[in-house]
Amino acid sequence: MALLYRILTAVAAFVLVPYYALRGWRRREPRQTLRDRFGRLSPEIIARAAAASPEDRPIWIHAVSVGEVLAAKPLLDGLARSFPSRPVFVSTTTETGQKLARERLADAAGIFYFPLDWGVPVGRALDALQPSLIVIMETEIWPNFLRIARARGVPVVFANARISEKSMGRFERWKFLIGLFFEEVLQWPSLFLAQSQEDAARLAAMGAPEGRIKVTGNLKYDVEPPAASAFTRWLAGQIQSQERWPVLVAGSVVAEEESQVLAAWDYVQRQWRHSLLILAPRKPGRFDAAVEICREGGWNVIRRSEIDLQAPFDEHADILVLDSIGELTATYALGDAVFVGGSLVRSGGHNILEPAWYGKPPVFGFSMENFEEMASRFLSARAGIQVSNGPMLGRVWVQLIEDAEARNRMGESARKLSEQNRGATARTLEKIGALLGSRMEPA
Repeated sequence: MALLYRILTAVAAFVLVPYYALRGWRRREPRQTLRDRFGRLSPEIIARAAAASPEDRPIWIHAVSVGEVLAAKPLLDGLARSFPSRPVFVSTTTETGQKLARERLADAAGIFYFPLDWGVPVGRALDALQPSLIVIMETEIWPNFLRIARARGVPVVFANARISEKSMGRFERWKFLIGLFFEEVLQWPSLFLAQSQEDAARLAAMGAPEGRIKVTGNLKYDVEPPAASAFTRWLAGQIQSQERWPVLVAGSVVAEEESQVLAAWDYVQRQWRHSLLILAPRKPGRFDAAVEICREGGWNVIRRSEIDLQAPFDEHADILVLDSIGELTATYALGDAVFVGGSLVRSGGHNILEPAWYGKPPVFGFSMENFEEMASRFLSARAGIQVSNGPMLGRVWVQLIEDAEARNRMGESARKLSEQNRGATARTLEKIGALLGSRMEPA
């Protein structure tokens, strides 16, 4: 099966090479983006990696997209403190992840796109960095990458590893076909640092050696909330001067979820005409569509990209669409009630800690497979509310707005819960330090 995968990915290269080239041209991506994906890293990154001594070869962290980049922040900071002489490089898969990494991960020695999972690009990237260790955030499994790293004697650690119930169910359905292949692939990493006991059990059921699985907790609890930006400070002042109330923040909203959020918003605005909805689509590809959907509903819409911070906010605007990257988290602080999206459709949910950092009780939908353990904790502690559809979201928003005492009590519980579960970074660094102190022989 491993040989078949290598053959299939090699064949796919003939299709995907022109695809990535054409996509990059259409999006006007920098030429280096395509070069990264084929393992040809920039001269600056190659020079920084080459400057490391043989005893302090680089560490490579891979964070797929926005959520993994945010989780990688405390780990990167901890690695910089614990191993100051080792350069740490970060790769991402998505464009949004790349933008956020460049903004938030200032301690990284270099940031680039992850190579495509073919032998030649992977080999080139490993040749360029010569890493002493590779850390993959969560559980993105690339068989060729893992096989080649193992063959070269480079230990690979899955940090903040998780296997959702949905992913496990999909694996069980196809186990008859891919079970032996996965069991072989999961022998190649050196360590799996799982978020929870349930994640650890699922990894073991998929074939990961039990002796290499450790439960270290969820790194996302250790993330520090970003400071207020010039935009959020400006917006807070405008909200206060115009007496806009209440303010609703719907973050990380995905395709086909906008209409449900707007149904909830309609329920709120019937009672408070001077209220404001801040709607943040999860992906840049939905920015234009979200604006159009809002306008089709008859709302007065303004885009973040159209705002002049030297001018007043449009008093007639009903909805502010946050068509930017990296500004959502701090914006939650402005909300009187919030919603964390990707959860009212089958999308798996998004990080409910972000509003909790500011004492805002997260409201989220039924689909929280990617954060099931976290969601369960918040519900058990009465620190969050789960809804099943748009009208129910509207009713919950109204209840929170009308009952300030309950809202503040839940918000304080949410904030405390986010603080009480810290410590995963220290446990992860301890395991990584022990691995760096040992030597791994090539397979």
